[in-house]
Amino acid sequence: MDVNLISIAGFVWFIFCWFGYTTFARKQAKKRRCIASVLHRYRIAWMRRLLFREQLIADTALLASLERQVTFFASTTILILAALLTLLSTSERLFELISDIPGVYQASIFDIQVHLIVMIAIFIYAFFTFTWSMRQYGFCSVLMGAFPRANSEDDISAEHENYIRHVAKIIDHAGHSYNYGLRSYYFAMSTLAWFIHPIAFIFATTMVVMVLYQREFHSQTLRVMDQIDS
Repeated sequence: MDVNLISIAGFVWFIFCWFGYTTFARKQAKKRRCIASVLHRYRIAWMRRLLFREQLIADTALLASLERQVTFFASTTILILAALLTLLSTSERLFELISDIPGVYQASIFDIQVHLIVMIAIFIYAFFTFTWSMRQYGFCSVLMGAFPRANSEDDISAEHENYIRHVAKIIDHAGHSYNYGLRSYYFAMSTLAWFIHPIAFIFATTMVVMVLYQREFHSQTLRVMDQIDS
């Protein structure tokens, strides 16, 4: 079979796996326990405890810590994009370097440029998701400052429940955006195998999906988190 056809098939498989798994994980999170659904349960419990706290110093510090994690990846993504753009501008030298590696299929300069452009597109998407996550965490800081207070469990009103549910949901959205950015990194790693051979690219993409599925739906961490308040 022609290598170019395998390469196109690998790219189609890559897109299918990425967006297919994202859709699958989002739908399954509403039906079964996974990292996302268990974390959302704890976010609701976190927001419920805010009703009875006079000082939110620890909570704002926790939210700032989550935001710093996202900021780190957003900054790192900018550096990666700069490196990829530099490689794209010197694609001829990269082509010569890869051609000298034994066992690597003989790709053309155009193939190398396409691979780099795909990686650039992935990290641009990652940057947008990370920065959107940062903004959502910023929104949550404002909402936490406006959080209504309650004196006891008997004083919890419909307004309180509404605030709890919706602020937790915004934090959940911020977490999902962060997760989308991390997935971009995972799938970007699989594109490195594309420089070796399209079949290696297909295999690497499949492995990424398997790793993501195991960690989000069957990891030991998930089992422990699920058992804490059970």
